Amino acid sequence: MPPADPASVGARPLTGPAPGGAFHRFMDAAARSGTLVVQPRMGFADPARMRAGLLATRDADATTVGTLTLDSFTRVGDYAAAARAAAQGHPLNGYPLVSMPVATTTGLLDGVRGEDFPVQVRHGSAQPGRIVEALIDAGLDATEGGPVSYCLPYGRTPLATSVRAWRDACHTLAALRASGVEPHLESFGGCMLGQLCPPSLLIALSVLEGMFFRQNGLRSISLSYAQQTNAVQDEEAVHALRALAAEHLPDTSWHVVVYVYMGVYPETRPGALALVADAARLAVRTGAARLIVKTAAEAARIPSIAENVTALETATSAAHSARRTAPPPSTGIEEEARALVRAVLGLHDDLGQALIRAFARGYLDVPFCLHPDNAGRTRSIISEQGRLEWSDTGSLPLGPTATVHRSRRLTSSGLMRALQHVKTRYDGPADSLARAS
Repeated sequence: MPPADPASVGARPLTGPAPGGAFHRFMDAAARSGTLVVQPRMGFADPARMRAGLLATRDADATTVGTLTLDSFTRVGDYAAAARAAAQGHPLNGYPLVSMPVATTTGLLDGVRGEDFPVQVRHGSAQPGRIVEALIDAGLDATEGGPVSYCLPYGRTPLATSVRAWRDACHTLAALRASGVEPHLESFGGCMLGQLCPPSLLIALSVLEGMFFRQNGLRSISLSYAQQTNAVQDEEAVHALRALAAEHLPDTSWHVVVYVYMGVYPETRPGALALVADAARLAVRTGAARLIVKTAAEAARIPSIAENVTALETATSAAHSARRTAPPPSTGIEEEARALVRAVLGLHDDLGQALIRAFARGYLDVPFCLHPDNAGRTRSIISEQGRLEWSDTGSLPLGPTATVHRSRRLTSSGLMRALQHVKTRYDGPADSLARAS
């Protein structure tokens, strides 16, 4: 993909055929043009407010796609509770897609989505079957998640149950192709637990989920990576993700999506928006096609529509100052990720079964994750250089060349400092923010 021209980042609208606002066609055009697409994680229970949020996203001074983020009741399959809350006007932290009449959802989308503004559904469910059916009924064609990334962080659903459910969901989405619609599915694998998961494991999980999607019928895929604690390390990681995607998804349309930091977030407005700006520059420098933003209100409450628009426009403004760059010198992130992917692929031809076996053997093991199917023997630290490193690799098949700081184990107070690391850095004096960027 050619370097992004800062003059084109944020230009609207993109041209080219995209009937029905198809996410795949819009993102394919953006990736080919080098345009950074920015996207909120916005979700409101009230259809009128949700429509207003989508319109504001569409009309922001940025190249955007819309989001329907679903509520927590829907995430865990308690559709009756979501319906009661919506009917009684009780607050929900997202849009109850499954519980809403189809006509209500299509009505809020009518005149909003279109050729230059597709909409993606984001949810967090380990068993997404009803959600996928509901989004298709509403005329949508894009969502996100995965059998690991929407299972381990969010509850105690057995991994094997999630794998079966996500296999079925992939087949349901893939069936849209028969009607001329190319569905899109984004792996959340690069965002595991939001923080303190070293980059090589994030890369491996995202690539493996992408391969799972491909094996189960999807041809349009995005792979995620969440901004971590060190900009240079993140650049190396995103370049490594792109390299492994090119190797393992050669016959698939794919792009990389960067997430603004998913952990404990800065409380100050300058700090929060500086973090968004740094994430946008990371995305442009590494050739990512899309950025998921967070807002200045993230640490305190559900953001308003205006705060989401500010984040979108802050990201786009920062992207103007960045250019695509070559990868930094290797510190072994790609090699570690490649070793993890290779080991998992050797466990079974069926990627769902391979993932289940990988977690059972500890070949995949997410630090600080309490899910029963996660071995829980790996640990990480933040080095003096601010890099996220392994302190214990458990049974991860990384080989003897992996950098492991076994002498530096986190105490409880050290864990709290690590969790607050990014917040503390970005909520510091203005001159420290300038140095950080």
